[in-house]
Amino acid sequence: MAERSSERTASRKPSDTAFKQQRLKAWQPILTASTALPVFFVVGFVFVPIGIVLLVASDGVQERSIEYTHCNSSQTNKGCDEFFHEVNNSGKTCTCEMSFKLSSDYSGNVFIYYGLSNFYQNHRRYVRSRDDLQLNGQLQQSVNKDCAPFDKNSSGTSTAPCGAIANSLFNDTFELSYMKSPGTKVPVPLTDKNIAWESDRTVKFKNPSGDLKDAFSKYSKPRDWQKPVYELDPSDKNDNGFLNQDFIIWMRTAAFSTFRKLYRKVVLEKDFKDGLPKGTYVVKINYNYPVTRFDGEKRVIISTTSWIGGKNPFLGVAYITVGVLCIVLGICFLIIHIKFGKRYPTVTHRFDRVLEDCDSEELRRVGLTTSRPTP
Repeated sequence: MAERSSERTASRKPSDTAFKQQRLKAWQPILTASTALPVFFVVGFVFVPIGIVLLVASDGVQERSIEYTHCNSSQTNKGCDEFFHEVNNSGKTCTCEMSFKLSSDYSGNVFIYYGLSNFYQNHRRYVRSRDDLQLNGQLQQSVNKDCAPFDKNSSGTSTAPCGAIANSLFNDTFELSYMKSPGTKVPVPLTDKNIAWESDRTVKFKNPSGDLKDAFSKYSKPRDWQKPVYELDPSDKNDNGFLNQDFIIWMRTAAFSTFRKLYRKVVLEKDFKDGLPKGTYVVKINYNYPVTRFDGEKRVIISTTSWIGGKNPFLGVAYITVGVLCIVLGICFLIIHIKFGKRYPTVTHRFDRVLEDCDSEELRRVGLTTSRPTP
């Protein structure tokens, strides 16, 4: 019995290796003023110029934002937000026009975005309310349970695409015109070609094989949609189903409650071959998406880009803030070191004194030497 107990104990003993017995050589830096202070100054003097460059690049981006939540209907004198308060107008479209000026030329690539405020796409249940297998073209009669209550219609037929994200698809549309001369409107050519991420278009989202109308015939459209998924873009048969560009962009949820999503790119041709010239523009809005019921706001954004992307001063401000903070802390620690640093012996000096008081044979036995490098 004693032999079995000893065998069991011996089997639990780690092997006699340097790793398992914690005899590996180790090195730990000793933080002193001469090593820590330069780090603060190096980080500070590197981060501040980087932040300035990023801030200048962001300021170089030209941007014009037009808020249209309460724009007046072209058919009536009331706002389009009030238009949807009437039950009889449910499912209808309110059209309005907004005029604005560009004070300078928007050269190069110009992008059109739509923006929403107070819309929480980052809500836990909202983010999960989708069926990625379904969106990948793998249609099944039973959909992901996270899609509930947008998983089926009142008759029990499964929905495609299912979930709260798809059901709340943004469906306002915009038409941009340039007032080349008084009374002369020139439509600005816009395109939706390849505006979604390539990885989304080629990997995450796929249509079922065969004719789309037949493939989706056994499924119901989302509850709040006016048309099925295979009719999202009547002008381009390849831009329908789960591969619709606007649908793919909407399905990539935003991190904050105020966000923007790419709507179109300006086609560089004819009067707009160099971008958008300065002057007066009119944006025609087909207002379909009510937001006032949750105190939301809508806007259309016209913007150029730089080598860091769109207008975003946060990154530059963050770099400058961290850099300045490091420099200030470095100066404070330097003053403290100059004023109080030599008053008390350092840990290294105390250890050297201990070594001097020890017998050299005892130090060799434990693996130490009496000589230590100068810190």
